[in-house]
Amino acid sequence: MTKRLVVDPITRIEGHLRIEAQMDGDTITGAYSSGTMVRGLEIILRDRDPRDAWAYAQRICGVCTLVHGMASIRAVEDALNYQVPYNAQIIRNLMIAAQYVHDHVMHFYHLHALDWVDVVSALKADPKATSELAQSLSSWPLSSPGYFADTQKRLKDFVEQGQLGIFAGGYWGHSEYKLPPEANLMAVAHYLEALSWQRDVVDLHAIFGGKNPHPMFLVGGVPTPISPDTDSGLNAERLSKVADVLGKMLTFVDQVYVPDTIAIASFYKDWFKQGEGLGNFMCFGDLPGKDIKDIGSFGLPRGAILNKDLSTIHEVDLHDPSQVEEYVSHSWYDYEGGKDKGLHPYDGETTFNYDGPTPPYDQLDVEKGYSWMKSPRWKGHAMEVGPLARILLLYAKGHEQTKALADSTLKTLDLPIEAMFSTLGRTAARTLETKVIVDMMHDMYGQLIANIKAGDTKTHNETLWDPSTWPSEARGAGFMEAPRGGLSHWIVIKNGKIDNYQAVVPSTWNAGPRDPKGQAGAYEAALAGHKLANQEQPLEILRTIHSFDPCIACAVHLTGEDGEELLQLKVT
Repeated sequence: MTKRLVVDPITRIEGHLRIEAQMDGDTITGAYSSGTMVRGLEIILRDRDPRDAWAYAQRICGVCTLVHGMASIRAVEDALNYQVPYNAQIIRNLMIAAQYVHDHVMHFYHLHALDWVDVVSALKADPKATSELAQSLSSWPLSSPGYFADTQKRLKDFVEQGQLGIFAGGYWGHSEYKLPPEANLMAVAHYLEALSWQRDVVDLHAIFGGKNPHPMFLVGGVPTPISPDTDSGLNAERLSKVADVLGKMLTFVDQVYVPDTIAIASFYKDWFKQGEGLGNFMCFGDLPGKDIKDIGSFGLPRGAILNKDLSTIHEVDLHDPSQVEEYVSHSWYDYEGGKDKGLHPYDGETTFNYDGPTPPYDQLDVEKGYSWMKSPRWKGHAMEVGPLARILLLYAKGHEQTKALADSTLKTLDLPIEAMFSTLGRTAARTLETKVIVDMMHDMYGQLIANIKAGDTKTHNETLWDPSTWPSEARGAGFMEAPRGGLSHWIVIKNGKIDNYQAVVPSTWNAGPRDPKGQAGAYEAALAGHKLANQEQPLEILRTIHSFDPCIACAVHLTGEDGEELLQLKVT
């Protein structure tokens, strides 16, 4: 085997991911993405009541704390043709949108910004100059020289005590860091502010779903009754709190997140020319209107883009067995019909067959299986999902605000639209999407208030709650656009129980291994061509992988050493 550069684990992500980069001198000629934990959640869900599936499926991950629950109940509702009241759709949309805003801000400051921000360099900054820089970008009130001096002192204390803590493990001083000390100090301050800000944002999930993480869901609607004049349910006080949270979200996005993204990107414009990857993008769509079957009502549209051609939007049908298929030719799974066969998730199989190396090992045998992730494909194409895909689709469909934001940002940075197909293009798209979403939330909230004032307080439909009314067999696809991209749960119900359950998640689309045709996944394709300044500190690999916001816990799950069941849950 030819030796490769190995990064294992990739840090500042959820879950376990290994990247092996084939090197020619200092250039990556090929890359391999390996999820290093086994996945088995679908097996746990077999033979259970489909109305309970969301409670198990939601535990796939605690980062996107509600998305799997949402996809799960939508799968059941699709299978049983279950209609959801308009108020429930709005409340769900507000919860989904809040997840976007919370997740994107957290990703930028706490998971990805440290790829561009040299934390220790901030100790050299002039607080007065930092204040002038911050005030030139926005009217955010926490921008005085004294404020930045206090932040710098806190950081200095961390460093002098050898307790960098949350800032430990970075490649500080790396030659590819380009921000001046003042920009680094401003970013560190905003990193700390975002930690406090997010505590308010998650209140919205608690108000609508009872708690966070893992809020409560209900097939057929939401468990939150609207009770304007009582102390229980969604009353005037709680609705006022929602409005307050929305205001805080908007202010931080407008005055901190958006300006910071543009300011940091201006120092790294070369990163708008690399990390492109596949050039194929797909969205399942989300934020529906009154009827989720009305695809045209979606705030985030559905469709696929191939070969970066924004002039043609291809239709996506999750029920069509010829469109979405999963392959295991380079995974540690087996299919009854052979490893090179593709299966639609309705017919999906989860059968383990680990024949890989035993840790610790030098490198993977990539001619065989090398990941606990499958390789999903759309009409045979490897696809990228996520904020970049959604922004490109909105842009291609002529969404006015998206076009205005994207064009303005690109003009400010003196870049063409093609710059979006890149590592920093993904990062910028995530920021632009956050602005679009937070503005949508105010319209959603206004519609909810209007419905309540008009006397509509219904939040749940119990029409099909009796299993005796269900068909003997039913199939459904539950989809949503999670922060990291298109998420879908497929369910087959027989005689009132789950017969088969398959989840195809964003990080499987993006991080999956090669397929039988040798097509690379999105991570693998995006790394090709990168030049590394220092192979002992592969900052460039982290930048591009983090631009996807990996969440490998969604793609792989834990089992025992010999495949045995570790835990049984009994619902009484």
